[in-house]
Amino acid sequence: MGDGTFTAVLRAEWAIGSHPHGGFLLALLAKAAIAALQERGEPHAEPLVVSAEFLHAPALGPVLLRTDVRKVGRRATVVEVRLEQRGRSCVEARVTTGRLPMRRPEWTDVPAMPAEPSPGALTMPESPEGPFNLAKGCDVRLDPATAGYLSGRTGEPPRMRLWVRPRHGLVDPYFTLLASDVNPPVVMNLGRIGWAPTVQLTALLRTRPAPGWLRVIVESRSVHESWFDSDATVIDSQGRLVCQARQLGLAPAPGG
Repeated sequence: MGDGTFTAVLRAEWAIGSHPHGGFLLALLAKAAIAALQERGEPHAEPLVVSAEFLHAPALGPVLLRTDVRKVGRRATVVEVRLEQRGRSCVEARVTTGRLPMRRPEWTDVPAMPAEPSPGALTMPESPEGPFNLAKGCDVRLDPATAGYLSGRTGEPPRMRLWVRPRHGLVDPYFTLLASDVNPPVVMNLGRIGWAPTVQLTALLRTRPAPGWLRVIVESRSVHESWFDSDATVIDSQGRLVCQARQLGLAPAPGG
């Protein structure tokens, strides 16, 4: 709209049931921040960190994105972004931007995981939260050994492994943000089935992903009363760490 404010429409294909997907919202907030900097004539930048507070669950439909450039620096620039709907702030984020490194890391330690889905990998099933509409734009495969809830098992560790890639086009930093939250809630392995709303989600982008499958390893360190944490590690086809994400969510009650 020419003043650092943008409009967007949250569509069903980027939702789970009627809930816009959290990773998609993270990517949308990052895009708004970069667009605001472009509008001001700032040098080209990419998202490095997106840290978002989910205040109210937005509905599908039109939204307003308001941006405020808080700092312009040589290495890092910070932009605040608010996603509003019907006059209410739904998601608020700080987006740190800069240039993603592209050289091989001096040191790295990433979990071992096959670069491509195994023959027994499962196509992402319908979620208890509703139809997994992201399957229209994303090819998501789940390691069945880490998804005991699909076989009715409970009490298994809240850990999952997935592979994901776009059905059209190549992976990029924005798709990587979506991938960092593409997994079913890990607490489902404990028998906590249902909607697990995100309260806070922070993602660190580390480099631009190489073409191919993204590997996603997700685990929880603690499920405590109604709260749980979830840490995601995203690795590209070349074995490089491309994203780390941590979120705090509300777990469904035991038994669904």
